[in-house]
Amino acid sequence: MPAERERLARKKNNLERRARIYDIVHEFFRGRGFLEVETPIRVPCIAPELNISPLKSEGWFLAASPELHMKRLLAAGYKQIFQISHCFRKGEHGGQHNPEFSLLEWYRAGAGFMDVISDTEQLVCTLMQELHAGNILRYQGQEIALDLPWPRLSVKDAFLKIAGWDPVADYNAERFDYDMATLVLPALSMARPTVLVEYPAAAASLARLKTGDNSVAERAEVFIGTMELANAYSELTDAAEQRQRFMKEAAQIEREHGQVIPLSEPFLEALSFLPECGGIALGMDRLVMLFCDVENIDEVCAFTEENI
Repeated sequence: MPAERERLARKKNNLERRARIYDIVHEFFRGRGFLEVETPIRVPCIAPELNISPLKSEGWFLAASPELHMKRLLAAGYKQIFQISHCFRKGEHGGQHNPEFSLLEWYRAGAGFMDVISDTEQLVCTLMQELHAGNILRYQGQEIALDLPWPRLSVKDAFLKIAGWDPVADYNAERFDYDMATLVLPALSMARPTVLVEYPAAAASLARLKTGDNSVAERAEVFIGTMELANAYSELTDAAEQRQRFMKEAAQIEREHGQVIPLSEPFLEALSFLPECGGIALGMDRLVMLFCDVENIDEVCAFTEENI
């Protein structure tokens, strides 16, 4: 019983810190002129992504991300928007995963992927200041220096150095995902955050390709303590190219998993009006894990699938 009371006390402290982190996040974006929005959780269509298994709801889906609807708002003339939304992905289990999780997304018209990476750096440093944590984040026995800017490393250079092959020149999705998880990420520095930039064009997802070098996408991911924290894009605004990518991905999902993912025609139509913009998705549960110095998502959520 004493051990259980101690565990419950720790969780209460973590949930109180979580609430404070949410307050700081809201203050950060509102102070920079962002409009907070809400988009639907239950939707008829999602972006088809091979590595994401959606949860169904009476013939529709529970949103895996608010991305498509937020971009439709940008296309309608909104300039800077953000939200923290509940998202759902089937089969997401583990220390850093839960089928229902909280995702912070924000989008800026007239910006690119490195602009929203800069926002991320500023957001984390603001949290450090407001939580009186100094410039050193202590996580799982490691000291992580958050001085800006955080180191940038291209995916190509990371794979050549750590995995011994070039995924930009010779992309293989299965090998790429496996080597990223088992070789590249464990080898990243624990002493500093790492921003992996310029993903292979075949892994662009909804990001545009780099101007002057179509072999890579303007996509970046932020890792702190080897934990994937955020995924940033310079957003693709070419509706025809996005339709082709969706159709290719949807066909592969149907072929390999037998699941039909309908395309979102309202989103594809809106892309014609989408301005140049940058967007990013950041895992709020993982952000709270970092600032509570815990390694299991259950310790920063009031309830997870394990204890509902």
